Amino acid sequence: MSRRERIREHLQSALSPFHLEVTDESHQHRAPPGSESHFKVVVISDRFADQTLVARQRLVNKALQGEFENGLHALALSTWTPEEWFEKGGISPDSPPCLGGSESGRAEP
Repeated sequence: MSRRERIREHLQSALSPFHLEVTDESHQHRAPPGSESHFKVVVISDRFADQTLVARQRLVNKALQGEFENGLHALALSTWTPEEWFEKGGISPDSPPCLGGSESGRAEP
């Protein structure tokens, strides 16, 4: 089973999402081919009602703790209630560009 599939299973179980998108974006980063280390995750769940952005992200991170311990490096998260999702027109934002370091270890301009 791929990491993408495991992420989906963990989040389905923990958050019962109304909508869930899990996209492997590892190829956009300085990651070896097939690393499955960087993901974009859009989670729409009633569990986020009355939760701060940080609390929502903590719920996701807790659900994925085992994946972080086994090579998951980064998530670009969008965590909304169904009402917030509809207000945004059901459109997922693009992930921010990678700001990873160059070969010398310094950030690229």
